[in-house]
Amino acid sequence: MTTPAPVLVLEHAGRSLAGRVIVDALDLTLDKGEVVGLLGVNGAGKSTTLRLIAGVLSPDRGRVRINGCELDEHPALARRAIGYLPEDPPLYAELTVVEYLRFCGRLHGLSGGRLQAALERAIERCDLGEVRRRLTGALSKGYRQRVGIAQAIVHEPDLIVLDEPASGLDPVQALKLRELVRSLGEQHAVVLSTHLLSDVAACCDRVAVLHRGRIRHQGRIHEPGSAGRLRVTLERAVEPADWTGLTGVTAAEPIDPRRWRVQPAAAGGPAAIAAAIVARGWGLTELRSDDIPLEETFLRIASSETIAEADLPVGSASA
Repeated sequence: MTTPAPVLVLEHAGRSLAGRVIVDALDLTLDKGEVVGLLGVNGAGKSTTLRLIAGVLSPDRGRVRINGCELDEHPALARRAIGYLPEDPPLYAELTVVEYLRFCGRLHGLSGGRLQAALERAIERCDLGEVRRRLTGALSKGYRQRVGIAQAIVHEPDLIVLDEPASGLDPVQALKLRELVRSLGEQHAVVLSTHLLSDVAACCDRVAVLHRGRIRHQGRIHEPGSAGRLRVTLERAVEPADWTGLTGVTAAEPIDPRRWRVQPAAAGGPAAIAAAIVARGWGLTELRSDDIPLEETFLRIASSETIAEADLPVGSASA
C-alpha cells in the first residue's frame, strides 16, 4: 500500500522582503492528525512563515508542498487544501455570521446542498449557533476568532493555518479556543503560530521554535516514555554504564557527564533514586521533574544568537 504524502512539506524555504532576509532554510513536515506549534518571540518570522505555507507569499528559495503538490506551480489546486486564519480575522462587519460563512464557502467553490451542509458543520464545530444571525461587527473578540476559524475550515481543508488565534482573548475564551484547536487536530493537519508556551503545551503534538527567521528546534511536546522523567545533576562525572542496576532507575540519558535525564521505576520514585545516588558518592546537587523541557529550550534559544545542537534536548533538530 502506498504511503500518503505528508500534508505539508517545507523544504529549505526562505523569503526576503525589501532586500532583507525574513525567514530562511525552513524545513518542516506535517501529517494529517498532527498539530504543530510554531513558537517564537515577536519578530521571529512566524507570520511570514505562515504566509508562505498558506500561499499568500511565494518563497524566494526552496519549496512549499501541500499533499505533494508544489504550491508555486499549482496554486489553485494546492489552496483548495488550505484554510488560513491571519492574525486579524478577515471579517465583513456588515454581514451576519451565516452570510459571511456562506460567502466564504462560495469562494471555495461550494454551492447548493454541499454549501449548506458545510456551513452547518462549521457553525457546529466552532460553537456559533447562538450568534449565527448576529452581525460579525457586533461580536466579542472571542466569537470573532471563532468565526475566523470557521471560515478557515468551512471547505474541510487538509491543512489549517492559524496565526496567533488566542491573541487578545480572556482566559475563558482562550481555554475554549484551545479545546477547538485540539478537536480540529483530530481530522486535519494544523499549524498554530504563537508566542505563548501555554498554548503550545495545551494544543500541540509537536513544536518548532523559530528564532531570527530560522527553525532552531523541533521535537514532540511529550517524547515517548518521558512521563515522570527526572533531571539529575551530579558533582562528579559518571558514565552510562554506572547507572546500570541503580535502585529506582530504568533508563538514563546523558546531557553531559554531570547532567542526566533519568526515567524512574514505577516503585520507589525520586526518593529512592536520590538515596541510591548519595550511597554511590556521586554528589547529588539537583533532582527535579523534566517531563516538558520546552520552557528551558525556548528561553535558551530566544536569548541566544547561535544555538549549539548538542545543548538541545535529545530528539531535537536545529536548523
